[in-house]
Amino acid sequence: MSAEQLIVDLKDLRKTYAMGSVLVEALRGLTLSFHEGEYVSIMGPSGCGKSTLLNLLGCLDRPTSGKYLLGGEDVSTLDDDALSEIRGARIGFVFQSYNLIAQLSVVENIMVPLYYQSKSDQESFAIATELAARVGLAERVNHRPNELSGGQQQRVAIARALVNDPLVILADEPTGNLDSTSGKEILEVFDQLHRQGKTLIMVTHDNSISQRTHRVIQLRDGQLVDDARN
Repeated sequence: MSAEQLIVDLKDLRKTYAMGSVLVEALRGLTLSFHEGEYVSIMGPSGCGKSTLLNLLGCLDRPTSGKYLLGGEDVSTLDDDALSEIRGARIGFVFQSYNLIAQLSVVENIMVPLYYQSKSDQESFAIATELAARVGLAERVNHRPNELSGGQQQRVAIARALVNDPLVILADEPTGNLDSTSGKEILEVFDQLHRQGKTLIMVTHDNSISQRTHRVIQLRDGQLVDDARN
């Protein structure tokens, strides 16, 4: 892909939820695009639509109306099976709560997305081991999550998000459960991924975090209110 390649293109995206007999408009006609290699933060008050937008970007949900093009493919109306395939192959997730499997080692947790691919166990192990080293966990590959600090667990989650070389990495408050030192270390990992050309979209409430990104999207009441470049 060229540096100008559109990764995400949202056109008049709307999402409405039924809360009993009341319809709640979580997103109200959002039009946005993100190019390859961008480092973006999404901000706004609670209930502004940040999580809804991230769920749609991650193909965890589909819009009520509008279009979502991911890598040039319209994923707005795909069925659950097709969305699952897209998530596995084209999107990397980093969650606030890590979402690691307690019974698995570091390298096994990183390998999880590869179980759904046609790679051999040997190839999957090699990829996961290399990514563990890339995020600074070469000496911890056989440890389980309960033997790791919060920052180390989030590094495992980042490595797992990278394992399929996704088009885009989505992060939801990735430092929310970490102390300031561990949080800074995780942000440095994201900075490094950006320098390597990865496309990163991160939801955060922290201005000091958003200042590290190159573009800040502000939402309010399900609408875009600001789109600024740092």
